[in-house]
Amino acid sequence: MTTPASRIAYQGEPGANSHLVCLEHYPDLEAVPCASFEDAFAAAASGETDLAMIPIDNSIAGRVADVHHFLPDSGLHIVAEHFLRIQFSLMALPGATLDSIRTVHSHVHALGQCRRVIRELGLRPMISGDTAGAAREVAESGDLTQAAISPPLAADTYGLQVLRDDVEDEDHNTTRFVVLSRDFVQAEAGRGPVVTSFVFNVRNLPAALYKALGGFATNGVNMTKLESYMVGGHFTGTQFLAEVDGHPDDLPVKRALEELRFFTTDVKLLGVYAADAFRAR
Repeated sequence: MTTPASRIAYQGEPGANSHLVCLEHYPDLEAVPCASFEDAFAAAASGETDLAMIPIDNSIAGRVADVHHFLPDSGLHIVAEHFLRIQFSLMALPGATLDSIRTVHSHVHALGQCRRVIRELGLRPMISGDTAGAAREVAESGDLTQAAISPPLAADTYGLQVLRDDVEDEDHNTTRFVVLSRDFVQAEAGRGPVVTSFVFNVRNLPAALYKALGGFATNGVNMTKLESYMVGGHFTGTQFLAEVDGHPDDLPVKRALEELRFFTTDVKLLGVYAADAFRAR
């Protein structure tokens, strides 16, 4: 990205994985923590921040459901993507040991992704609203029997000691983040791999989805994501989020999108952005 910016919003407390991604890829920007995804979207949409860093998919937990509902009508656009290998550490107050801890605090998903170490140490899991927030709670407790499963950054942030690194069960645990902006900044065509993200609604007719997607097959366009979710509380009002390899100016993608519009009630481009190098691994 070449668009100047000074602040970037993320969901979570300081030390969260979203905070870490901001520091890694936008070190010159002020990272602004937000209590919820809705708050992070609102910060970018209102101009309080210039960008927002939002997780959209995880290789274990799947899609981040709230994001798919906020994104289409947020007025924001995807301008970049970044992948983060998720790593968790078991941490506690200075002076605590693996023998002294009795409970472990973290977000429910993080606890589910670190079952082996919890079972091995015989710890009682305690659900917190946020992985970094769990570290803060342990730091504030002053209790040597409490531990947190949090990103390594949280240990430095809240003055905790790491009792064990890499406690996640799977070493392929990866989260994909997208960067959102009020400005619709498209990647240039012909300058490397590009991802095009869009949402659409199909008419409530037999084989409507099959016909709508046929143009991508016949034009040789690779579709890397297709997810459906209900909108407006109507069981017949299904909206689809899709992503394809290629730029809308590429002739195959252009033709496929034209055919898609013929069979749908609405097509909205969410972003045209450079593919992260992680995709090629």
